Amino acid sequence: MASKTCASCLRTLHRQSQSIPQRTSSLNASRTFTATTRSRLDLNPGPNATPRTSIPPVDPARAEGGPKIGTPMPASIRAAAGLKKVAGKATETYTAYGSTEVLYKECALQADYSIPQAGKDDAEMPKTESGEDLGVGEGWWLKELGLQPTFSTWSQVTMLHMYLIAARFRCLPHGSQTWQQHLLDHFFYDAENRMMVNHNMHARGTRNKYLKDLFIQWRGLLAAYDEGVFKGDAVLAAAIWRNVFKATEDVDIKGLAQIVSYMRRALKGLDSISDERLMSAGLQFGSPKDEASVVALKSKMIDLPFEKAPGKPLPAEKA
Repeated sequence: MASKTCASCLRTLHRQSQSIPQRTSSLNASRTFTATTRSRLDLNPGPNATPRTSIPPVDPARAEGGPKIGTPMPASIRAAAGLKKVAGKATETYTAYGSTEVLYKECALQADYSIPQAGKDDAEMPKTESGEDLGVGEGWWLKELGLQPTFSTWSQVTMLHMYLIAARFRCLPHGSQTWQQHLLDHFFYDAENRMMVNHNMHARGTRNKYLKDLFIQWRGLLAAYDEGVFKGDAVLAAAIWRNVFKATEDVDIKGLAQIVSYMRRALKGLDSISDERLMSAGLQFGSPKDEASVVALKSKMIDLPFEKAPGKPLPAEKA
């Protein structure tokens, strides 16, 4: 009987203990703000005991600036170490955007044109023989060289000058991809705007088609002018003839030679300026008109017989 009575008493005590509210939840809630665990409370700490706070003790090696061997670098320190790199790249991006905008405007100014009839519903827009919208413009490229003030002329002359700057960008010690991309972006933004303002090309699909063609021309132009600069004036003149003059037979030979000399002189001048001046957009292009005196000089090789001229020998005649 005693054992049964004891068993019933135990069950009663167990039920009462479940009905008593637990007070450990408030204690656990207050402990969530501490960074260390505490198994017991020492009521009589020694004189050299470390105060119990939520701040972990400072490692002497870390305080003196020496990292602990074999421990990973904290995330905060890694973020601080990489902040300088990220900030440097961001600063370069903003600098490149502003500088290339100024440089691009200098390129686009060389064969700039306008169409007075654009935007007028009752005005008829003049056309060239090939069906291009014809505008008006000034400058050596349009007046003295005789190129027609059209969108294609403007784009080719602009890309020729963009090539000169892009070639100089390749010499930057920290890379030129950002600078070349911003320069190209300014060109395509302006080209699309001219399609809408000067040529009433409001269909986005049509504009995208022309922009895609322009990008293909730009890629081919880079390869053609690079080959010409490397292989010689004759190859460079052929590349200019195909792109700027559209491979027409009645090309102005003297004008073509002036452009070749102009590109050579511009590349040499860009090579002589400092990177700081280039990145601050402190330059202006001259005019191929200044190369007329150089082109008028008689070459010493003209009077040489073909068999004495330098280069590869002429192919033998077939019997």
